[in-house]
Amino acid sequence: MEEGYSNFIHDIIDSDLAEGRENSVHTRFPPEPNGYLHIGSAKAIWINYHTAKKYKGLFNLRYDDTNPVKEDDEFVKAIEADLHWLGADPTGGIYYGSDYFDKCYEFACKLIKDGKAFVCDLSQEEMAQYRGTLTEPGKESPYRNRSVEENLDLFERMKNGEFQNGERTLRAKIDMTSPNMNMRDPVIYRILHMDHHRQGNKWCIYPMYDFAHPIQDALEGITHSLCSIEFENHRPLYNWVVDNIGFEHKPHQWEFARLNMTYTVMSKRYLRKLVEMGYVDGWDDPRMPTLQGLRRRGYTPSAIFDFIERSGVAKANSMADIRLLEYCICEELNEEAQRRVAVIEPLKVTITNYPEDKTEYFELPNHPKKPELGTRSLPFTNKLYIEKSDFMEEPIPGFKRLKPDGEVRLMGAYIMKCNEVLHDENGNVTELLCTVDIETGNGNPIDGRKVKGNIHWLSRETAVDFKVRQYDNIFNKENVATLLEDDNFEEFINPESVIDFPEAKGEPSLNDAQIGEKFQFVRMGYFTRDSKDEGAFNRTAPLKSSFKPQ
Repeated sequence: MEEGYSNFIHDIIDSDLAEGRENSVHTRFPPEPNGYLHIGSAKAIWINYHTAKKYKGLFNLRYDDTNPVKEDDEFVKAIEADLHWLGADPTGGIYYGSDYFDKCYEFACKLIKDGKAFVCDLSQEEMAQYRGTLTEPGKESPYRNRSVEENLDLFERMKNGEFQNGERTLRAKIDMTSPNMNMRDPVIYRILHMDHHRQGNKWCIYPMYDFAHPIQDALEGITHSLCSIEFENHRPLYNWVVDNIGFEHKPHQWEFARLNMTYTVMSKRYLRKLVEMGYVDGWDDPRMPTLQGLRRRGYTPSAIFDFIERSGVAKANSMADIRLLEYCICEELNEEAQRRVAVIEPLKVTITNYPEDKTEYFELPNHPKKPELGTRSLPFTNKLYIEKSDFMEEPIPGFKRLKPDGEVRLMGAYIMKCNEVLHDENGNVTELLCTVDIETGNGNPIDGRKVKGNIHWLSRETAVDFKVRQYDNIFNKENVATLLEDDNFEEFINPESVIDFPEAKGEPSLNDAQIGEKFQFVRMGYFTRDSKDEGAFNRTAPLKSSFKPQ
């Protein structure tokens, strides 16, 4: 976040501090550990972490583990690792919502004693009928006026496991005629006979998020509970819980628009479906919008945060262009990534006028704009690889690379002429026989002729083997989130979302590339060594994004 950066949330905080409603800032990020974090989660992290940092406050990580159905320690560990990778380590501590279960139970009993909560026997279907509609008020449950003693007894028996799932709930007693559906006697506890990843079998009743969350915020001293816009209608319930439990410290909830992005989805349900149905090879597949997928593809925290900041923080929902994310990483890697030579689809070349037993070395810059990064030596022999797309036997108009009887500059080395084209039995080009102008190793032709094409190359004798994977959008529709249903995924999957190049070649220095290290393969794009398959490089982005910033 740039110095002086501000948004409507900061305006609220400035007002709170100026008018004495708060004297410090304490935020939190409350993920549910039922999946991996995605780039939408990164927006919530960025807002909460950087807001706390701007005001020299504290930032908590609190796992929202109040629903044991799909929660798992695998996700707990992944979430903390992702925050660390983003550089957003919790300055205020790491907490678990489940560690507050005793307090939640205690406060629920207080509401019962105060006549503000009751045990209800209505089924889920009956409750929906009693709830009313947006235009019609709801009806009070026939169990709403149970005595305090009966409610306390039933609630304790719920806790002790006497009832089946769904048989009873604990509901707040608010207002069944409220225009806000969330205030119509909402459920604050349900029965769920299932072991918890952290609490084991201690509990068979679990608090609902709308009840547990404001309690956790209040107990941790959160000042500004910043969450996405879908919780805006839940804010009156948040305040009701804080006020009626009687907390001295009263946190306040404020909402911002979620991050939506073209050609992908942010729903954990759909992301889980991509994984479970085998459309991707895991939560960290480089086509996924998960932070682990983006990391594996070669994206950086700084590029992700740059994208989020450029996308803006507002109240109104909008759709961010995925190409802006690509633009941000291209801008960064153009400045930071060292250059290397790789041939993705190799075509053999033999230099017929160059000695077979000779090897010489040409110095290539590690970064053309940063001489301080030095150079490395690229070996040159009479047997080379060039990129298959850099040669056309029947060139199209305007083609400036190699063609029969044509010349190109071998990048950093000689000018080369194609003299003969070899084919296989099917007519496919298999090898080129060429000659080089030995006088051009360090400059232009003596006779002054102009050679426009400039292509990269590798010695066949020293090139290293690896695979390259080129990624594209996983979905083929821009606004796919509005089109997906559980049974129509196949219709929107992009069949060319990943293309493998199993015979790629690289300069010798790439043998020493570390997992996650990023390079510009000259003329080809930005690549990083894969974390799952060390024999492969993933394309992060092309050399230039098609996105045009405003």
